[in-house]
Amino acid sequence: MCRTEHILVVNSQNNYLCYSQIDLIRHYRLETRELRDKRAKWNGIPTLLQKLYESSHPNSDLSHAHTFLKLLLSQLSVEAMSFVTEDRKTAQESTFPNTYTFDLFGGVDVKKNCQINICASVTTVNDDLVKDCLSVLYNCCICTEGVTKSLAARDDFVLFLFTLMTNKKTFLQTATLIEDILGVKKEMIQLEGIPNLSGLVQSFDQQQLANFCRILSVTISEPDVGNDDKHTLLAKNAQQKRNASPSRAEVNQVTLLSIPGFIERLCKLATRKVSEATGANFLQELEDWYTWLDNALVLDALMQMATEEPEQSSTESSDESSLATSPLRHRLPQSMKIVHEIMYKVEVLYVLCVLLMGRQRNQVHKMLAEFRLIPGLNNLFDKLIWRKYTVSNHVVHGQNENCDCSPEISFKIQFLRLLQSFSDHHENKYLLLNSQELNELSAISMKANIPEVEALVNTDRSLVCDGKKGLLTRLLTVMKREPPDSSFRFWQARAVESFLRGATSYADQMFLLKRGLLEHILFCIIDSGCTSRDVLQSYFDLLGELMKFNIDAFKRFNKYVNTPEKFQMFLTQINSSLVDSNMLVRCIVLSLDRFESQTEDVKVVEVLSECCLLSYMARVENRLSFLFRLVNIINVQTLTQENVSCLNTSLVILMLARRKAKLPFYLNALREKEYAEKYPGCLLNNFHNLLRFWQRHYLNKDKDSTCLENSSCIPFSYWKETVSVLLGSDRTSLCAIASYIDEPFMDLDRDLLED
Repeated sequence: MCRTEHILVVNSQNNYLCYSQIDLIRHYRLETRELRDKRAKWNGIPTLLQKLYESSHPNSDLSHAHTFLKLLLSQLSVEAMSFVTEDRKTAQESTFPNTYTFDLFGGVDVKKNCQINICASVTTVNDDLVKDCLSVLYNCCICTEGVTKSLAARDDFVLFLFTLMTNKKTFLQTATLIEDILGVKKEMIQLEGIPNLSGLVQSFDQQQLANFCRILSVTISEPDVGNDDKHTLLAKNAQQKRNASPSRAEVNQVTLLSIPGFIERLCKLATRKVSEATGANFLQELEDWYTWLDNALVLDALMQMATEEPEQSSTESSDESSLATSPLRHRLPQSMKIVHEIMYKVEVLYVLCVLLMGRQRNQVHKMLAEFRLIPGLNNLFDKLIWRKYTVSNHVVHGQNENCDCSPEISFKIQFLRLLQSFSDHHENKYLLLNSQELNELSAISMKANIPEVEALVNTDRSLVCDGKKGLLTRLLTVMKREPPDSSFRFWQARAVESFLRGATSYADQMFLLKRGLLEHILFCIIDSGCTSRDVLQSYFDLLGELMKFNIDAFKRFNKYVNTPEKFQMFLTQINSSLVDSNMLVRCIVLSLDRFESQTEDVKVVEVLSECCLLSYMARVENRLSFLFRLVNIINVQTLTQENVSCLNTSLVILMLARRKAKLPFYLNALREKEYAEKYPGCLLNNFHNLLRFWQRHYLNKDKDSTCLENSSCIPFSYWKETVSVLLGSDRTSLCAIASYIDEPFMDLDRDLLED
């Protein structure tokens, strides 16, 4: 009754009619919006976004915007933390409803514009506001698919983020967001486009620089195309023809090397010492923490809590406040500092490793030697890199159960990769030894009455390792102690093999033989029960480099493989995958050829007559068997950097046959094999195509051709000449493949190569 009378009164007074209806309509709309929001479970996010947008224009009162931002952050951060601490499953709207709603109503676009507008008023903005802006964006990136790609699509926004790294208080959040964005960006960012990059990097403290390496790792590495077909040599050669100019990654490497003091600071980061944690529960603490510290932002936030007193202020951001008052702050174990340092070193070593493999390799090598990277790593080896109490039960993350992704495991693998890149075909490899070990190499050469290697003579002794053992010797020690199923075996073998690669050095081989390396390798291949193809391949390759042209190594081999059963097991391992073992086969063939020319040496004659391995390879039927299989397991379309060695090993067998005027015999044997298998022309046409590809691939690559010459001690001119003879078009030539293919089966696969 009262309500009706009130309306009538109002209706009789026109001056108040309009305002009363608007009030009723507004009330109705508000009530409807709240009801819709409640039913949809939007938690008021659309309304907060609208208020944030309206309050974040330039020259507006940003305190209001910050209020709305903190309300949004409080709802999004809970979902983000649950994502980090769980199994990182694919983000779905049902799992993270608040983040999904935020993105659904354009929150990311609002946030990007809000971020730029806020920082345009830098004289009035506070750090907490910027940090909260970054946190909101980061939460969306990790919880909602597509958000990171949306941010990555705006180059201006990405470059703008780099300007925020000048502020130490916002550096952490900015770096983590940039890292995620660059990880999904379609085109690699050009570092030279970042305003005042040199000044920015030089302004970083050591912790910031280490963090920045996570970003750099994305910008200097060639992108992984993710398609096996693209990894074939045929596809790579075609790609190189299309892209004759340096890639963006290569340009970025040059940009980094031009920054004054950059490499020196990375060397200091890689070699600085860390306080060791003690106590019986160290390992358990370490495992408990890194099972969920999978995210760099969380780890760094915890480290800030452990090392800094929280700033108590009225403007303290919501996420900082909750962390600072958490009892977690008082429960951080001392071992966290070690894990923190290890994770940084992983990124630093990765950047150095990529630069070592780039076009400026010699420049980088010179700087790493000058700044004593190797001696510094040697001093860290026992206390940090390969501590006695390493974790035995590796904690695995993600969907790949075989993923070794704990900080310590990643650190060890990256360390071994760096050693491999450092030693591979470079004279600085002798920096891995100490002065006493260098003297030992000199003594070995003197005893054998052979000249010292020039690189050894030229080694600057002030830059080699300190202490009782050099880095290579320390690596050999832990290598021999490694369990049979260890994931480190592969990388350890690769690192040691790289020391031997290049021109064969008798002194280098004897240095390792005296330390029991050959017996260790044979144990792993024959007696350990190892079934990993990767590990076996690395041990075959290492064994080949260790034994090549070394009569003492073959004598030691025969002493260890002293029963028919052991020798048969060894052959079984070789034959189980010729792609993995062909480098060892090449070594045996080359060594046999050299030893057969040294029959005036009594020691050589004795080993030739007694060694079961040399006797086996001396039988022509066995060499032919290897040749058949090597030619048959590859073709032009499947050639990769991994299996092209099979082609070169088959060429070695035929080059040595040509030297002894037996090339026609081998080619005729291939022809007879084809007819016996009822595939006439198939084997020889395939080999013909492979050799045509070989010419295109190697004749324009000085580095690859030098490697072939150094590893085989056969001049590359003889390689080229032999291939030309084999590809000769004169069908009357007994050394041309064409002479052994009947006319109906000629050029069976010609179009495949041309395509």
